[in-house]
Amino acid sequence: MGEMNDDHMVQGPPVTDKRAVVLAIIALLLCLVAVLGNGFITTVLGREWLLRRTLLPCDKLLVSLAASRFCLQWVVLCKNIYILLHPAVFPYSPVLLFLAFQWDFLNAVTLWLSTWLSVFYCVKIATFTHPVFLWLKRKLSGWVPWMLLSSVGFSTLSTILFFIGNQRIYQNYLRSSLPPWNVTGNSIRRSYEKFYLFPLKMVTWTVPTAFFLICMALLITSLGRHMKNSLLTISGFREPSAQAHIKALLALISFAILFISYFLSLVLSATCVLPSQALRFWVWQAVIYLCAAVHPVVLIFSNARLRGVPVKYCSSRCGAFCIATDEKSQGDSKAEGMDTKGHSFSHCHI
Repeated sequence: MGEMNDDHMVQGPPVTDKRAVVLAIIALLLCLVAVLGNGFITTVLGREWLLRRTLLPCDKLLVSLAASRFCLQWVVLCKNIYILLHPAVFPYSPVLLFLAFQWDFLNAVTLWLSTWLSVFYCVKIATFTHPVFLWLKRKLSGWVPWMLLSSVGFSTLSTILFFIGNQRIYQNYLRSSLPPWNVTGNSIRRSYEKFYLFPLKMVTWTVPTAFFLICMALLITSLGRHMKNSLLTISGFREPSAQAHIKALLALISFAILFISYFLSLVLSATCVLPSQALRFWVWQAVIYLCAAVHPVVLIFSNARLRGVPVKYCSSRCGAFCIATDEKSQGDSKAEGMDTKGHSFSHCHI
């Protein structure tokens, strides 16, 4: 259920602890909630992008991030279902290599899009007055397409490098004709994983994370100063700008918690500190998927377009129901009136 990196694709004995099974089910349900949330964001903003042929720069990053997370969750689910159906499969078999190729790409895209979104928030919301910062504030919106392209480019490069390492392990396994549990075969595989794949993972994951943390630190510093100044005024938190900064800060905090927890889960799984059979692993996975499920909800309620969709839907449903009720009432009234006239006519006729 966890992050599908190459170290974690080593199958072991099935999980027999009932608590671990319960946590696995909870993680699965939270994963489905995250899929629904990201799918909602992708559908709403993607539809608007297609119909209007334009979208706000921030929303372009947001819909791209939601789409990558949506696809990533489905790849993880497919991988887990395949392993459940084939528990004895070789970790670097062609099917798992294909799934790993997709996971490596979508995972890297998700990390980079999250980083660029934090950069966008930092530059647009922070109130620094340095000339370079003001210049970035004017130019950044026009750089969003390049952010999207660079995310795809960096992710493609890292995915190719991951695929080369995974393919070499698989080809060595085919040439050696050794069973997957053979000591010599495992030692060769571990060498590739330790001296090639693990450093590549650290570079691929740490670079966007470093940018993310720097931007988050700058933004929190700026928001802290602004909120402190707002407290010194008469209106205080009643100012619209202060309220907007508070909402942005809350959304950013949830974003940061998800990003940092996701990064830590990647590092822990790459170092094999928490084996997939351990109860602690599933506790950690439940926490990760809880963050993944909550964050789309926070994004939906912090975005005016996304927040307005359920309200409009409920209003249209209620309006349609009221119209139908009124029409039915009017029809009943007319029928009752006609029936009354009929009775009066009959009575007079008699």
